[in-house]
Amino acid sequence: MSDESDTAAEGTGRRRLLLVTGLLGAGKTTALKVLEDLGWETIDNFPIRLLDRLIDVPDSETQPAPLAIGFDCRTRGFDPRTIIARVKNLSQRPDLELTTLFLDCRGSELERRYNETRRRHPLAADIPASAGIGAERELLEPLRRWADLLIDTSDYSANALQQVVRERFAHDEGQDLTLTLSSFGFARGMPPVADLVFDMRFLENPHWVDDLREQTGLEPAVGEYIRRDPAYNEAFERISGLIGFLLPRYRAQGKAYVHVAFGCTGGRHRSVFMAEQVASALREQGFSPTLVHRNLGSRAADLLEGGHAP
Repeated sequence: MSDESDTAAEGTGRRRLLLVTGLLGAGKTTALKVLEDLGWETIDNFPIRLLDRLIDVPDSETQPAPLAIGFDCRTRGFDPRTIIARVKNLSQRPDLELTTLFLDCRGSELERRYNETRRRHPLAADIPASAGIGAERELLEPLRRWADLLIDTSDYSANALQQVVRERFAHDEGQDLTLTLSSFGFARGMPPVADLVFDMRFLENPHWVDDLREQTGLEPAVGEYIRRDPAYNEAFERISGLIGFLLPRYRAQGKAYVHVAFGCTGGRHRSVFMAEQVASALREQGFSPTLVHRNLGSRAADLLEGGHAP
């Protein structure tokens, strides 16, 4: 279902209804919290057999808030085929704009999440978590095939999933563009969600200066070192100019969220400094960027940085 149809639903008096399901541990709770922040009415673990009654409860609002319902294999009366049949009937109602979102995730990543939280999988009380995950995946496969939207959260942090949900389900035309600038280390993995990515590894690396290794791009000494690189000034002007040129055009196209990521090897020096400097320049142009430094607290490591700079 397209963004245009979602927006159209808001203008025709039809209530937006989003069913959120998927594998346990794939991010349903996170998605529902973001939707609530966006102004949706959210209910988790709601018996789908009672959905008709919930929708038909009179609402005092002329245009009721969009409704998001979360459910999974623990929900009372859970049966994928029965749910699909019921929701097919609901989708025929002229007063509803109904979408189903399925959150998926690799089994190995789900096992890691269960191990981190030390929680047992509900379908694996006396067996390995992998067996419970496999049984759940088989149970939910009809819903996965049938869902309108699928988000695979295997490589997403909680923050990345939040951003995806905001971008997909925020449709407030009066909302200004939300701009995020982030820094990251390529050696520690690419950001899963970014509209523009700039690679800062062409600049001289402060990691190989003994006095600067344990500092970060927030420190004046590191900044001065990077500024002395002959390529820095022109790169900064070109990059900040390009971003400043693109942002009004993204806004004109109705894009609510823009994420610009700056990467270097370890994510502690060059990318941090460039993100900070570009953010400062954009503020002077009237934008209000949010800064996120993903690997700022990571330990400096020669192995990650590769060979010594010549």
